[in-house]
Amino acid sequence: MSEDKKRFLLRLSPELWEDLSRWAADELRSVNGQIEYLLRDAIRRRRRRDGGGGADVGKDASEDSREA
Repeated sequence: MSEDKKRFLLRLSPELWEDLSRWAADELRSVNGQIEYLLRDAIRRRRRRDGGGGADVGKDASEDSREA
């Protein structure tokens, strides 16, 4: 894991964890990778909506093929 990433504790309900786990598996990601993907996507959408452009938000190279 890259040492430049911020670590923090996230508490989730068991139901939300299961949903995220299934979704991540469907997209061949870890749960952590899925959460990062969803957060980056939400930020990208907000920037576009607010007129701030759609610049990459800490995008990992491993996600290029999955977003197509």
